[in-house]
Amino acid sequence: MSDAKGVNNPHRQALREFALGYPGSHEDFPWGELVLKVQGKVFVFLGTGSAELGLSVKLPQSSEAALMMPFAKPTGYGLGKSGWVSVQFGPKEKPPLDLLRQWIDESYRSVAPKKLVAQLGGTALGKAAAAKKPAAAKKAAAVKKPAAAKKTVARKPAKKKTAAKRAR
Repeated sequence: MSDAKGVNNPHRQALREFALGYPGSHEDFPWGELVLKVQGKVFVFLGTGSAELGLSVKLPQSSEAALMMPFAKPTGYGLGKSGWVSVQFGPKEKPPLDLLRQWIDESYRSVAPKKLVAQLGGTALGKAAAAKKPAAAKKAAAVKKPAAAKKTVARKPAKKKTAAKRAR
């Protein structure tokens, strides 16, 4: 199964089509490799059109768990330090496509502008990100509020004790 894009692995083709379903996503071929981008930023490296399946994704939340998988390793060129994870599967291996789709989703959400992510609706990852947003907004609002804006309460001067009260 080969096409003009050099995608001759059915699993790569399925993941490519899945990734292209995201708002604003498009493919590019820098360095002769298939990458999927959103607004000029890569969110999936799908490699060359070989019979093997290899991909790299940015996983800011789940990279530690992903790296526990026997087929995963930190992405080279220093990208692993930023949460990028790479996987490689042979031509006869059956990759965990559902897991890889989740990783593509996380990668897209970490790279895409908020406007495009908002178009995705309420998936589990979207709800988790939305749940964090109000707390961050509250914190930002508290930081923005200047100290001088607090109301000051005028105190009445303390009454002096009379000699009769002190004697009691």
